[in-house]
Amino acid sequence: MTTVGENKSIFSASRWIDKVSILLFLAAWELAPRLGGLFETFIAPPTVVVRTLAEFAENGELTGHILVSLGRASAGFVAAALVAVPLGFLLGSGFRTFERLVNPVLRFLGEINPFSLFPLFILLFGIGELSKGAMIFWVCLWPILFRTITGVKGIDPLLVKSARSMGTGIVTLFFRVILPAAAPSIFSGLKMGSGTAFFMLIAAEMIGASRGLGWLVWNAQVNFQIPRLFAATVVIALLGLSLDQLFSFVERRVVGWRQPSHG
Repeated sequence: MTTVGENKSIFSASRWIDKVSILLFLAAWELAPRLGGLFETFIAPPTVVVRTLAEFAENGELTGHILVSLGRASAGFVAAALVAVPLGFLLGSGFRTFERLVNPVLRFLGEINPFSLFPLFILLFGIGELSKGAMIFWVCLWPILFRTITGVKGIDPLLVKSARSMGTGIVTLFFRVILPAAAPSIFSGLKMGSGTAFFMLIAAEMIGASRGLGWLVWNAQVNFQIPRLFAATVVIALLGLSLDQLFSFVERRVVGWRQPSHG
C-alpha cells in the first residue's frame, strides 16, 4: 500500500510534469512562427497574442464580446435546465408507459447533429437572438435530460421505502431523499450542458451576429487578422475551462458528501 507521503510526492511530481509540459508547449508555440514559412503566416506567437489581448483590454472591446456571449449562453442553458430536469424526474420516476412511449423519440432527437439543424433554426426563428437561443437550448437539453433520468433511476429503492415507512410526505421525500440522491448525476449533466452551450454558441455567433466571441473569431478570419483570431480563441478556451471549474466547485459544495474521501 502507498503511504500518505508517497501519495503527496506522486501528486507533487504530477503537478511539476504538468507545468513543464505547458512551458514546453508555449516555447514551441513561440519559436515555430519565428522560424518563418507557413508558421509565420498562419500562427501568432504567444507574445503577440498577449499584446493583442492587452489592446483588447485597453479599448474595452473584449469585455463587451464576452458579456454578450455569456448572456446568450446563460439564457439557453437556463431554459434547457428548467425543461430538462423536471422532465427527467418525470421520465425516470416510474411512469413506465410514458417513458417507453417517448424515450425512443428523445434518444433519436438527442443523436441528431446540431450543426445540421442550423438552417432549420434560422428558417424558423430568423438570424436574430431567438435562433441562437434555440440552438443553445437544443444542445443543452439532451445531456441534462438523460443524466437526470439516469440519476433518478439509480436511486436505491430501499431509501425511498425506508422514508415512506417512517411516514415521510411526498414533498419531504422529494427534497430530502430523491433530489439529493439524484443530484450528482444532475450536476454531471449540467456541467456537460454548460460546456456544450458555450462552444455551440461560438458556432451560432458566426451566423448573423455582430457581437460576441464567435463573431470576433469569424471577423478576424475573414479579414485575415491572425493575432486577433488567436487572441479570441485563447479567450474562448480559458472561458471554457473556467466554466468547467466553476461547475466542479459548485458540485463539490452541493454534493461533496457523495465524493470519495482520499488520504
